[in-house]
Amino acid sequence: MNRFITFISVMAFCTITAQVGINTTTPDPSSALDILSTSKGVLLPRISNLSSVTNPATGLVIFDSNKKCISQNVGTPAAPDWICLSPYATKFFYMPSVVFDTTTTGAGQTKDLYTLYKNQFSNVPSNARSASAPASIPFFPNATDLYYYVTGFDSSVFKINSISSTGVLNYDVISNATSASFINIVFVVK
Repeated sequence: MNRFITFISVMAFCTITAQVGINTTTPDPSSALDILSTSKGVLLPRISNLSSVTNPATGLVIFDSNKKCISQNVGTPAAPDWICLSPYATKFFYMPSVVFDTTTTGAGQTKDLYTLYKNQFSNVPSNARSASAPASIPFFPNATDLYYYVTGFDSSVFKINSISSTGVLNYDVISNATSASFINIVFVVK
């Protein structure tokens, strides 16, 4: 009995290093956790309020249910900086081409930039994409997932009044466009 108590006491002060395997008896030696499955995935914690995660470790990975992406804290526990790891979650991108009719001048005109972006990213004709490409390009599911900017424009043709949080641009056409007229629109991922 004394040997058993001595063994338990020694084990209590030892650190055992090993890999954990789920559905495998031979986890990969380079992993801390090795999950084997051919029909099921890993479900990450789904978090909508990232500020509710207290002191998140650098490298912590969660599913951001607001942005609909897997997010990683690339900041520090004291100053978290969550970024989407999804392949389409770039930090910023330019708005696809948009036609602005300047044949008639007028105030208070609008363009729903988010809807125009979303519509251009869905149902791309088969002759306008590579053979194996899907018909839809991934896009952000909500207008509020993005910030909207007009970073430059021809001020002799347009007056920019405002852009709503959902991407509706309010502008005036003050003269007809020329071949050099432009509006430069940028989207930034929140």
